[in-house]
Amino acid sequence: MAKMKGAIVVNTDRCKGCSLCEKACPQGVIALANRVNMRGYHYVEPVQADKCTGCTSCAVVCPDGCITVYRKRVED
Repeated sequence: MAKMKGAIVVNTDRCKGCSLCEKACPQGVIALANRVNMRGYHYVEPVQADKCTGCTSCAVVCPDGCITVYRKRVED
């Protein structure tokens, strides 16, 4: 059976650092960065990208639509 491999892309310029996606991620892929964006907010970034399953929980809860999730099938 094929597994799904995911990848997320965060629009860091729009992210307000609300951390809703961080709490929603069942794999713990997302965390707040120590850096700030051009608006002065700490933004989120994928810290354990290899664990992403592409479940889209982060993108669904993001109030500003800053997260795009990509999925691809990985054969064993």
